[in-house]
Amino acid sequence: MELQPNKYYHLYNRSNSHELLFRNRDNYIYFLSKYRKYVLPFVNTLAYCLMPDHFHLSIYVKSNDSITTKKNIGLLLSSYTKAINKSFSRVGSLFQHHTKTKLIVDDKSLLTVISYLHQNPKRKNLVNNLEDWEFSSYRDYIGLRNGNLVDKTFIQKNFTSIESFKLFSLSKVEKNKFIYELH
Repeated sequence: MELQPNKYYHLYNRSNSHELLFRNRDNYIYFLSKYRKYVLPFVNTLAYCLMPDHFHLSIYVKSNDSITTKKNIGLLLSSYTKAINKSFSRVGSLFQHHTKTKLIVDDKSLLTVISYLHQNPKRKNLVNNLEDWEFSSYRDYIGLRNGNLVDKTFIQKNFTSIESFKLFSLSKVEKNKFIYELH
């Protein structure tokens, strides 16, 4: 996993054999608490979406110590795996190999990635409305939750209102025009 300071990335990983990563609400909350502890001090989080068998993060690496950032992402995953293994009497790796990273090279691509993350639960038919998925940053952006995990500055600079952000997010889903635009 390559991470450079002052760059935007899309990070994602999935479970082995599509096993559930998150079996209940407490698992999602625990993962986010570990993320806050290990990763958040080194990054700005622009968006996230935790799905039953995988997760997505859109981050800006602010730390010049990218080695520590990378190491702490590993600590997040290993500490979460240990907790799940203990709770559910399982053994072995929970995640597939290494976390994948995609460098996001421009604002248009970053907006597309954020939209993609937020649309995931609807695309997978877990909810009918984006705001119904609790484990995504979409609810923070539209004012349904006042969390402090997400840095909303980029979205606030690119949209004049919550309604314009909602329309952007919904149009991508409803028109099936999503294109994953990473260069």
